[in-house]
Amino acid sequence: VQLQASGGGLVRPGESLRLACAASRSILSFRTVAWYRQAPGKQREFVASIAGGGVTTYADSVKGRFTISRDAAEKAAYLQMNSLNSEDTAVYYCNAKVNTEVQYWGQGTLVTVSS
Repeated sequence: VQLQASGGGLVRPGESLRLACAASRSILSFRTVAWYRQAPGKQREFVASIAGGGVTTYADSVKGRFTISRDAAEKAAYLQMNSLNSEDTAVYYCNAKVNTEVQYWGQGTLVTVSS
């Protein structure tokens, strides 16, 4: 299974970005698809996830600003990020879990929020 993350870039505070995670097989075949991020000098942290039934979960720091979604036809998951601020600067990774023992990671896409 391959996951390809894209959509990162340099934006100003308050702007938006949409990240995409393209999978090599049906996105619905995974129990959950999630986004994590790792800021410079910090540990990787959970951002958002979407489960098989469509239930979404968000970190408190992004709740109300970020939206995770998926498109079965496109075999992709997305992270719409609004009202970005400097604390959102990080490398964003997509993650797909088949079960508690099997998971896959994408290569990461850099998001930089700076004026």
